Amino acid sequence: MRVLIVEDERVLADAIAEGLREQAIAVDVVYDGDGALERASRNEYDVVVLDRDLPAVHGDDVCRELVGRRHTGRILMLTAAGDVGDRVDGLMLGADDYLPKPFVFGELVARVRALARRSRTPVPPVLERRGVRLDPHRRRVQRDGRELRLTNKEFAVLEELLRAEGGVVSAELLLERAWDENIDPFSNIVRVTMATLRRKLGEPGVIETVTGSGYRLEA
Repeated sequence: MRVLIVEDERVLADAIAEGLREQAIAVDVVYDGDGALERASRNEYDVVVLDRDLPAVHGDDVCRELVGRRHTGRILMLTAAGDVGDRVDGLMLGADDYLPKPFVFGELVARVRALARRSRTPVPPVLERRGVRLDPHRRRVQRDGRELRLTNKEFAVLEELLRAEGGVVSAELLLERAWDENIDPFSNIVRVTMATLRRKLGEPGVIETVTGSGYRLEA
């Protein structure tokens, strides 16, 4: 999953980003509306967490522009104004959800994950295949009932493979969904992460390399 944070309060923006990364979510951060529109034109995001009260290009205008572009990601609007009228205004602009400040971080994570499930083909809250069970909300992974300890990137890669339901996932897509835009596109990090993930999942192996295409979880 990949999320764009648009928030001009830099301390808050960076704190949200760090917290989401701890949840195995890939995050990019911008601090103004211009940056948001530029990033959204270059990258695909499952969710855009958008502060409404942005300088220069207001959050309302960013929301209108993204909706007008038919941006596929869902929009979670943040604002210090919490009355019903403001919430209605935000939703009428095209936002998919609305969260007033201050908020509890756990609720933000839950709303981001709920919106991400709606931004792509719907999948169950808990993903299972070939004895592998992944619970994104509780950050738990099991193989045949055995608890596994995965890094954030291993968790994110496995989540993408499970979401594909046996389909092939390219290394390029894994880079886009599990890492942020600062990753070197020529890095071998996907291959290295896949090797450690296979080792932790154990035998019999369940991740298949499809030469020239990517990876998939065997049927």
